[in-house]
Amino acid sequence: MKSAELAVIGGGPAGLCAAVSAAKSGAKVLIIDKNKKLGGQLIKQTHMFFGSEKQYASVRGIDIPDILVNELYKYKENVEIITEAAVVGMYEDGIITVLEKEENYFKLAPEAVVVATGAYEKALSFPNNDLPGIYGAGAVQTLMNVHGVKPGNKVLMVGAGNIGLIVSYQLMQAGVEVKAILDAASKIGGYLVHASKIRRMGVPILTSHTVKEAIGKDFLEKAVICEVDERFNPIDGTERVFDVDVMCISVGLAPLNELLAMRGCEMKYIPKLSGIVPVRNENYETTVENLFAAGDAAGVEEASAAMVEGYLAGLCAAAKIGYMPKDFSDRKNDYVNQLKNLRSGPAGKHISEGIKQIIGR
Repeated sequence: MKSAELAVIGGGPAGLCAAVSAAKSGAKVLIIDKNKKLGGQLIKQTHMFFGSEKQYASVRGIDIPDILVNELYKYKENVEIITEAAVVGMYEDGIITVLEKEENYFKLAPEAVVVATGAYEKALSFPNNDLPGIYGAGAVQTLMNVHGVKPGNKVLMVGAGNIGLIVSYQLMQAGVEVKAILDAASKIGGYLVHASKIRRMGVPILTSHTVKEAIGKDFLEKAVICEVDERFNPIDGTERVFDVDVMCISVGLAPLNELLAMRGCEMKYIPKLSGIVPVRNENYETTVENLFAAGDAAGVEEASAAMVEGYLAGLCAAAKIGYMPKDFSDRKNDYVNQLKNLRSGPAGKHISEGIKQIIGR
């Protein structure tokens, strides 16, 4: 049995920031992450961040993990990191089970836990959607930006949110032809600055369109798309065929929260937060005492907001187990104000309304 004061499950943006915040308060922190390298989705984000200086505006996502890890090293006497380890269970007695490098199974008994497991990509149903060559946007980013592998030569992007637009631009930077970007919604969901770059490069963005069928024997060879009406029903006679060897699906994320549900946290389905999320109080503590949640696991949002939520959860979790810094109120108020600023726009208002349903503020 391994002991720990505060276990942080997930070493992405929220988890790293939770660890930094808790260690700064004096708590001894154990970070557990399934990947070889900390950073989560940040390690594949080659674009520059928006936001303010506190959220690393104008810094590329791939550079942020090193900044946060270097910050962690300031408190290295309080931090232990275990990578290539998957948390496989959380139980009513507070025990956590971990499988490290697929061979070392051990139990952990922490005083408090911050769950920052992130999100997973949603799929899209259509005939032959399992053909080789059909990827999630995150998988395409991993191939290109982490491993340096082109996913193919001709791509159809499905989804015109920020991820779809950004990955389309990254594909073109890698020498891949993007035939078109389509979205079932009547309006582009991503930022105009991203969409404008795509359009200037001659790529059509087709709103009110969806995938009708994928065609191919051993791999994707063609994609059939069609227009949809206001109820997202396909309109007969509007079909178009694209010769592509890659289809990239970017239709949103859903919170990765099985561990929270397994532990017995109260969960609610909140569409504005992209799925089932844990009920939390204003300190980001779930309905299970000493169990906190931050980032996309508690509601899908931009990475900047996930980082600030991580800082808040780490601060509050450390305080709950006895590490109450003198500047607790100042730090907490600063983080709360950062989140308010990040959520001040139309998209942020949407998120804030969802959060009020589980936090009540």
